[in-house]
Amino acid sequence: MVNSKKIYNWYIALVAAMCMVLYGYDASVFNAAQGSDNWHEWFDLDGKNDAYLIGLVNTAYTIGAIISGFFFGGPVADRFGRRWGMGLGCFITVIATFIQAFAPRHNIGAFIGGRVLIGIGQGLALTAGPIYIGEVSLPEVRGRVMTFWQTFYSVGSFLAYWIAYAGNIYKKRLGHWDWRLVVIFQILVPLIIMVLLPFQPESPRWWIKRHNNIDEAKKALRRIRDTEQEVEDEILSIREAIEYENETLGGGSYKPLFTDPSIRKRLGLAFVINVGQQLSGQGTLNSYSSAIYKKIWTSSQTINLINALNATFGILFTLNALWTADRFGRRWLLIVGAIGMAVCMLIVPIVGLKTPDVIAADGSATKTQPVGIAIVFLLFLFIFFYKPSWGATVWMWTSEVFSMNVRAQAVGMCSQSQNVANTVFQQFFPIFLAKEGLKCLFFFFATNVLLAIFVFFFVPETKQVSLEEMDALFGGQNHVEKGGQILGISDARRSEATDSEKNTTVHRENSRDISSV
Repeated sequence: MVNSKKIYNWYIALVAAMCMVLYGYDASVFNAAQGSDNWHEWFDLDGKNDAYLIGLVNTAYTIGAIISGFFFGGPVADRFGRRWGMGLGCFITVIATFIQAFAPRHNIGAFIGGRVLIGIGQGLALTAGPIYIGEVSLPEVRGRVMTFWQTFYSVGSFLAYWIAYAGNIYKKRLGHWDWRLVVIFQILVPLIIMVLLPFQPESPRWWIKRHNNIDEAKKALRRIRDTEQEVEDEILSIREAIEYENETLGGGSYKPLFTDPSIRKRLGLAFVINVGQQLSGQGTLNSYSSAIYKKIWTSSQTINLINALNATFGILFTLNALWTADRFGRRWLLIVGAIGMAVCMLIVPIVGLKTPDVIAADGSATKTQPVGIAIVFLLFLFIFFYKPSWGATVWMWTSEVFSMNVRAQAVGMCSQSQNVANTVFQQFFPIFLAKEGLKCLFFFFATNVLLAIFVFFFVPETKQVSLEEMDALFGGQNHVEKGGQILGISDARRSEATDSEKNTTVHRENSRDISSV
């Protein structure tokens, strides 16, 4: 049966997962805002002549996020705790939202500055959030819990696009508030997270790693584990792993990321799949779908409705990872997802290029409604494949493969490598789209084929492997065993082998119970 502790364990993980709403909302808010004529008028921007500047507005966020994720996210989460990392990131996001919403007329610089600050805040939150989830969740359900990390990205998009759609309907009455409403609602979820975080436990792994405070670590675990034996076993595994890392590898620094062959291998793999996540096409489509749809429809209300429906279905599609991630594994999801996305990105430009254009009264060329519906269906099918795989699973895999001594630094760097890819690619994508039209989607077809091949040959399966024993999977030392030898308790652990097998069975039963929550 599902008990209160299991429900509470899910609850605290989901509060951390809500940090992803910030990312999903911001990734969509600019796409929604640039669909408003009032936004262009307020900042004196022209969609055709100022394509480079509009690209800069979009990438300003990623610049802040890269700086924060690479250099501040890990140290803040390690020094002050995972909760502080999330809370501080949310606070900065709230301040930056007001800067954007009330940027002076004709002052695009203030708007860009607000987006840089939001990037800094989210770089902190998006580093600490997945680490916290991984460190408080049982291995058997870690994949399912991390599914909600990506689900909340879709929730953020859902909120942004539906608010934009409502604002577009009443844009004459709202005036410049049609885009301000979309921006200002970005404070909603960060405020909720800031209120809830102080009332949930800090990561037990952080208590031991940072302060060697076993008592506080046990208090935290007792709130989320069923039995005292489970608490003692987990504390012992954490102590052993951290003892080995402190003695041999050094903790809380960036050096092991480049000197330890096993960690270096994981860092390289994580960089590739995180960059691949953005070059798959979803990141660009999420930011520039309005520009793509304008080649099909002239009505901004229709485009806003399609974006809102896209975000709505994105939530449902992401939940497919709940029953696939821990059943079929991370590799299966990544390969199937990449192949499905490749097929969609092959068919969409073919449909667009091989069907006739309709010339409007103003001389602009659009597509017939049946062709437009076909293209939208294919782009929805694209997110059906993307959301549970390269959306949810990339974050899942990245948050669970690194050892405690480098986890915060590595997750921060790898997650922000997504923004490195975005900064480079999205800066010139508007020009790419303007010159090549739908033919630019062939690039995403080729990228997804390469990603499927890469995962098949290089990415190992990580489902249901405990965080403390992940290193052995990548050719490194088993930190639990080595730490036990240092602490002089390896014999005791060997005598508990039978009990460990029983605990594994219990954990699997628990995971089946949790799946009904």
